[in-house]
Amino acid sequence: MENPDRSLRWRLLIEALAVLAAEAADQQEWVRRHGVSAEEPALDFDHALGLAQVLAREGRLDEDTMAELRLVDSVFAEMSAARDTACWCPEAFSVDDGWARARGIARAVLVRINGEWRLPLPDITVIR
Repeated sequence: MENPDRSLRWRLLIEALAVLAAEAADQQEWVRRHGVSAEEPALDFDHALGLAQVLAREGRLDEDTMAELRLVDSVFAEMSAARDTACWCPEAFSVDDGWARARGIARAVLVRINGEWRLPLPDITVIR
């Protein structure tokens, strides 16, 4: 039987990547439906990256995959450093180069570790 913590880490990584890999219109609908900001996919990814480091130590992710995940993190860091708030609005999913780069990398990672990148977007519960 698989360790439940390890399974949860894996699921949260896949879900975070699924949102990043989704078509821009689907990302826009996802943030609207859940009533969250356009930053949420990046924030979820940041949490998932920490979990990915544990998965890598466990031997479930290889170094090439980790390098790509760190590249997504650097894309978001560049977007934040630019202090351009326009990149953090839902419309940016379809026009911002940073979101396009993160989307492409997330798709490649999902294909490598999951066999496909088109996955259902997760439902989330926001506690306010």
